[in-house]
Parts: sequence; C-alpha cells; structure tokens
Amino acid sequence: MFEKVNPSHPDKLADRIAGAIVDIAYSKEDNPRCAVEVLLGHGKCHIIAESSVEFSLDEIKAVVKRIANIDDVDFALYPQDSHLAKNQIDGFKCGDNGIFRGVPVNEEEKEITELTQQIYKEYPFDGKNLKDQCGVIVCQSHVKNEHEIERKFPDHNYSAVNPLGPWTGGPDVDSGATNRKLGSDMGRAVTGGGLHGKDLSKADVSVNIYAHIKAQETDEVVELGCAIGDTEVDGLPYWCIVAIAREYIKSIGGFEKFAEWGLIRP
Repeated sequence: MFEKVNPSHPDKLADRIAGAIVDIAYSKEDNPRCAVEVLLGHGKCHIIAESSVEFSLDEIKAVVKRIANIDDVDFALYPQDSHLAKNQIDGFKCGDNGIFRGVPVNEEEKEITELTQQIYKEYPFDGKNLKDQCGVIVCQSHVKNEHEIERKFPDHNYSAVNPLGPWTGGPDVDSGATNRKLGSDMGRAVTGGGLHGKDLSKADVSVNIYAHIKAQETDEVVELGCAIGDTEVDGLPYWCIVAIAREYIKSIGGFEKFAEWGLIRP
C-alpha cells in the first residue's frame, strides 16, 4: 500500500518553503549550513531556521507568499550550534547519526505517483491518493463529483473517489509541517530523520539520496548506518556522497523542486 500527496498539500507547502529557503542559502554560499522547520496553516506561517547564512525578512515573506499565499509570517533565525559547526571545519563529514534505506520503486508506487501528477495537472489544488488492497482511493479538492476523476483518468481500478464528497482543502482547512509526509516522499524506504529544509552536509539529505539512487541502480534494498563525524559511508568518502546528492538536487532544479515530490517522483 502506498499514499502520495501532491505539491499543494499543506505539508508539502511547508516542505517547499523550507526547500526554497535552502535554495536561497545556496545562492549565497557554496556550502551553507542550514536547517529549516516550517509550520503553517489558517493564514499564519511560523519558521525557525538555524543557518550560517543571513536571510532578510522580505526574502522569507516573498517565498511564503509565492508558495502558500500567506502574508502573516513569523521568522526566527539562529546560528548553528558551535559543536555541530566544528564537525564540518575540515571538510565534509557525516552530519548526523542515522539509519538509511534505499528501496527500488515498485509498480504500485509508480502508478500512484504518476496518477497523482496527472490529476494535479488538471486540478492544481490540495490532494492525496493511495492504493490499498481494494484499489485506488482518490481524495482531490476542487472536484465537483467523483465521476470527473473516473472519466478523465479511466485506466485505474478505483475503490473510492472523494468519499465525503467535494472539498476545498489547502492551508485554510488544515495545517502543514515540514517532513510530515515522508511516507509519500520515500515509500518503503522511510527510517528516521527528514529530507527537507537541510543542507547537503546533513546525512538525512545526502545519504538518503545516495541510498535511493543505489537501490534503483542495483534493484536491491540498500541499508546504511552512520555516525556524526564519519568520513566514509558505504566505503565512499563522505564528500563523495555529498557530491552525488548535489548533482541529484541540481538535476531536478533545486531543493524546492525536490520537496514537491520527494524521492519517488513522476
């Protein structure tokens, strides 16, 4: 079973805002250190960032307005902890303790991800879809009736479409928080940590990306463990892991784009 949320789900809005702030950090420094947490909903957005880079409030407000259409922004910025900062002084070292897993994307995950993208192109509003033992369940806002989905996207076995009827969704209906939809982003690969709102020195980002790529290439489950300060992961220098993740993020258009669909992408 697998559930996929689209980029307008409130949790994804939070991920995208966090990713956009990391993009700004990388536009100012080659190797910034930052971690961003976002909570939004009901016309308000709260952001806490720990960063080596300074951000103006206007920059942050512009990001939140563009992505979530929220004007009321509370932004708190703090320097990174000095002990954590020292970990990266002599070059890239593993930025956290963690267990990481890469899993080949299966046909069910591909089907639901592709369907979610197709529906989102037609209805660019809050929505999520899943597949269980009974079939495909679609919950998409701004749809007049269930027959619209069945008619426009007929190549699926639907067990339910909007079971409670039409709905509006979005951050005026529900709250959103960073990294709350990792099941959608990573499927069966979810362990601890979070993908979004962090720079590439963080193992939660780079080692997860590396494990995902390796799993697709080998068609085997990849399981890795590391400790903060490690200089190697999976027999590779940690800087190499970071370089692989950097190229991956670059290939999809940045951290905000990464946040839209996560590792299981259309």
